[in-house]
Parts: sequence; C-alpha cells; structure tokens
Amino acid sequence: MLTRFTPIVALMLLSGCTLTNSEQYHFETLAAIQASEENLTSQYASLHSQLNQQSEYIEGLQYQVGELEQQVLALKAATREQARQQKSPVVAAEVPSAQALPSHEILLGEVEKVTIDSIKQSFDARVDTGAATSSLNAIDIEQFERNGNNWVRFHLSDGEKKLDDSNWIEAPITRFVKIRQSTNENVERRIVVELWVRLGKIHEKAQFTLADRSQMSHPVLLGREFIRDIAVVDVSKQYIHTQVPQKQ
Repeated sequence: MLTRFTPIVALMLLSGCTLTNSEQYHFETLAAIQASEENLTSQYASLHSQLNQQSEYIEGLQYQVGELEQQVLALKAATREQARQQKSPVVAAEVPSAQALPSHEILLGEVEKVTIDSIKQSFDARVDTGAATSSLNAIDIEQFERNGNNWVRFHLSDGEKKLDDSNWIEAPITRFVKIRQSTNENVERRIVVELWVRLGKIHEKAQFTLADRSQMSHPVLLGREFIRDIAVVDVSKQYIHTQVPQKQ
C-alpha cells in the first residue's frame, strides 16, 4: 500500500519546489525592473540638471554678446561723430541744436522725464550712454502665471508718489539676465520686461531690467539700447523735453 502512494508524494514535493522557484524568479525579476527604473530616473534627473546649467550658461553668453554688440555700435557712432567734426570748418564748430540734428536723431539731456504708458505716470530718468540696458527701481515684485505664461507685477517707486492698487505695473516676463555686482563676486538674476514709454517725441517699447535703484538719484535708467539710432545725449543739459511752466 505504501509503495503505491510513494510516486504521488514525490510528485507533490516536486510541484511545491517548482512553485517556490517560480515565485523566487518572479521576485528577482521585479527587483531587477525596479532597479532599472531607479537607474533611469537618476539618469534623467542628471541630464535635466545638466540641460538647465547649459541653458543658464548659454543665456549668460547671449547677454555678453549683446553687451559687446552695444559697445561696437557705440564705438562706430563715436568714430562717425569724430569724422564729421574733423570735416566741419573750425568756425562752425558749435554744439549742435536739436534742429540741426539729422531727422532720425533727437537731442536728450542727461536727465529727462519719461511716461510709463501702462500707468500714465511720469518719472525722472537718467540717460546714460555708458549703460547698455535700461532699468527701473521696482519694488513689491510678484511673479504669477497668466494664460500659461510667466508674468510679473511691481510698483515703480520714486520715493514720492503714493503706491497702491491703482499703479501696479503688470507685464509678461521677457527673459532673465544675470548681473555681476561690481563690488563683489555675487551674481544677481533679474527679470526683464518690455514696456511702452514716452519721452518727448519718442514713443517706444523698451526692455527694462527690474532692479533695486533705491540708492540711486533717479528711479529710471535709460541705456544705449533705448537711445540707439534715435537720439544723442548732451550731458550738459537736463529736461530738454519737459515743459516747464513759465513764471508770471
């Protein structure tokens, strides 16, 4: 009788071993898949980080190229002006008036009044040919999203006008730039926006970096990018395009 059941018992034991081996193989396969997934995730994160670093590096290079282009344009303009003065008779060597300038050039003083279209307010602006880009004294800066795009709202402060909900400036973020401080090695990442501004007969859409200019004498700085090909600067004058009320 025992001999009859011996093969059956053996088959049951073999079947149990087979199931155990199958489960172990299944667990090993799952572990291998999980390890591969973690490895791929780690590689993806590493590549994403490298791409971000390369993007910031390229952005910095583009900014430097823009700075160099502005310097080249300024040198060309200075060369043309010097050549023009050398050709002029000595007796005619006078400071040109606004009427004597070419039609595509407007004479600006070192300080002028500019109006920001979006809030219809005017601010003192320093016109500086030594600066490539223009900037604003922006405070209360808030970034937000609108229609899937990055926007920013801020107040433009001159230390005098009341700041409230009626004079928020809102604009889409054009790009970011990295500015290295002249006093140290720190690099500051600043927001760049485009705004319509008016200065005398000039009505242009200009790019501005948002910066802390609270220690500066003027809340707005107009650089070479704004005045290029449309204006020249006479640093001996101010408020050429500002109507000053006549004293009675």
